[in-house]
Amino acid sequence: MTNEYENERIFTKSFFLIFGALLFTSLVMYALMSTVTEYATAMGSSATIAGLVSGIYVFGGLCSRIYSGDALEKKGWRRIAVTFMAIHFLACLLYFIVDNVVLLLLVRFIHGIGFGASANAIVTIATEILPKKRFGEAFGYFMLGTTIAVGLGPFIGGFLYDYVSSTGCFLAASVFSFMALICMLSLDVDEYDHRRTKEVTDTNGTGDEKRYGGLEKIFEYKAMPVSLFTALTSLGYVSILSFYRLYAVEVNLTGIFSWFFIIYSVCLVLSRPVAGKIQDNNGDMIVCITGILAQTLGLFLIAWMPSNFSVVICAICAALGFGTLSSACTTIVTRNSSPQRRSYALSTFFIFCDATMGFGPALLGSFVSASTGYAPLYYISSLITLLALPICIYSLKKLN
Repeated sequence: MTNEYENERIFTKSFFLIFGALLFTSLVMYALMSTVTEYATAMGSSATIAGLVSGIYVFGGLCSRIYSGDALEKKGWRRIAVTFMAIHFLACLLYFIVDNVVLLLLVRFIHGIGFGASANAIVTIATEILPKKRFGEAFGYFMLGTTIAVGLGPFIGGFLYDYVSSTGCFLAASVFSFMALICMLSLDVDEYDHRRTKEVTDTNGTGDEKRYGGLEKIFEYKAMPVSLFTALTSLGYVSILSFYRLYAVEVNLTGIFSWFFIIYSVCLVLSRPVAGKIQDNNGDMIVCITGILAQTLGLFLIAWMPSNFSVVICAICAALGFGTLSSACTTIVTRNSSPQRRSYALSTFFIFCDATMGFGPALLGSFVSASTGYAPLYYISSLITLLALPICIYSLKKLN
């Protein structure tokens, strides 16, 4: 048994292994996301079908997240993590035999299934590895794996696609996925799986089966309010992710917009650990309210007066917004759920955010017209983000 000091250490061998699993899994997602639509159009598909090729990955992930919350509790963390990370790796290999768009859609869907449950398992396991008294800070460091992938993944994917072709992208994705699987296999997951302890096994007996049924096999109701206001902020974030290149051309700011996610990632690397410490020491409210107001301001600014300055401010505000909130709110739903309901809470949180990411672009795109351009989309996104504020205040007050 480790002593109390060891339990409060963040940077342990287990931390680096679970961090590696998150980093390499996320790199696969972002490296392919930046090139798969271009690959689909090169095969002769329309822009609409190319968008479906990208979005069906999120839909596959959503399906497996719905399954994984219950499966993690019933079948065990290691079994689910390794199974779906193996599916994730095998799906990367399937890209090499794709020769038509229909097959590409199928592979993307399977790949999404592997990713969704894998990501849910990785985060669930991480919640037990990270020290509880420094959880906000530790989780901020852990989620830097996703932050690094957001900045590095598209660069790697674009570089390989331009200089090596799509084969280079698929090879990189396969290597990243294999490295993630190795990290998980090297981690003693059973040491952290609460199902392995007699006390929790007893708690999870017939009483738990009687109490949780129906939709509670998928959703954790207590996590829904926090998941809802986080999903609203993710809708604001996805407006940038999906349309910033088109808006950049419209307002003649392609140069500065090309730096958007680099600025976003650097800001997140610097702010997440600090935000985690603030959350641990001063509570959830200050971090969440600041994030919502920051993102609202950033989206409003690029719609109202697009310029080099407002794009930089928007990138910083997006990092303080959804970038920070996704980590802070994962901490909240984790902390406020019992060990036996933690995987359900995390699944609920990611289902809400994935649904927004998957279906948000189609909703927001309806506000674009030839006469108004893309500015109204960002005004609407700013308003939607602001709507998260009263839900946030209500949710956090109820938890406290």
